[in-house]
Amino acid sequence: MKKGLIALIVLGVLAIGIYQWAVGFNNTAVEHEADAKTAWSNVESSYQRRNDLIGNLVKTVQGAADFEKETLEGVIQARANATKTTIDAGNLTPEKMAAFQDAQSGLTGALSKLMVVVERYPELKANQNFLELQSQLEGTENRINVARDRFNEAVNVYDKHTTKFPGKLLAGLFGFDEMARYEAAAGSENAPDVDFDFK
Repeated sequence: MKKGLIALIVLGVLAIGIYQWAVGFNNTAVEHEADAKTAWSNVESSYQRRNDLIGNLVKTVQGAADFEKETLEGVIQARANATKTTIDAGNLTPEKMAAFQDAQSGLTGALSKLMVVVERYPELKANQNFLELQSQLEGTENRINVARDRFNEAVNVYDKHTTKFPGKLLAGLFGFDEMARYEAAAGSENAPDVDFDFK
């Protein structure tokens, strides 16, 4: 009888220990996942700031009556494409991250082309509104980079927690999947081709 009672007590203590371990794992995973989602929201917020600034930049550039319409329309279209490509923070799949990155890269390319073309318009380069917007865009690009880095750091903490043994066993049971990291656009490891042919 004593052995049966001791065995029951030991099993009870083990069950409580396993339960507490599982609860601790789950709660920590929930916190890390929420931190990663918040970090992603900060990435989107930084991109939104850039999109808002580009709207003001386009209006300022439109004031230069003879500015190249095709370049300006390219920026407007790329901005529209970038703003309609969004990701739910709860569903950060590699495919959705790649689509988001493609849309943002298209906008970055169109904006770079705009800045190169602006060099031909001294009155626009001297426009105080344009100079201020250009400066804000440069600062925003830095914010975007910092936000992407912080997102990847938050995802790294979450992924380590949910993929290290023995937590990996519970991650599958509780539905914690590996999160996608923000990756550079394809080809960004190559130096850009700069062409100043203004024919």
